Amino acid sequence: MISTALAIQSATQDAVMDNSVMSMASAMYHSKNEMTEEEFAKALFIYSTHLSALTATLVTSACLTESQINEMIDTIKEFDSIGKDITNGNE
Repeated sequence: MISTALAIQSATQDAVMDNSVMSMASAMYHSKNEMTEEEFAKALFIYSTHLSALTATLVTSACLTESQINEMIDTIKEFDSIGKDITNGNE
């Protein structure tokens, strides 16, 4: 359990310090005075979603084996297909 917690902590740190994340933060900081409030809010939202998605990806990779990840992806696809079948059946 300690190794898993350390892996999650490391994955989170890697996501925060990722070059693309840091570049986005730098660009927002340096151009914040040139953006409207709406543009800044949009940039902040994009930054936040990018960081969240990267963190989730790295944490998932730290906690699951490749075969477990593949099983999870297959299950997600299966549920998505069932959801589409249900939606199409209600039309």
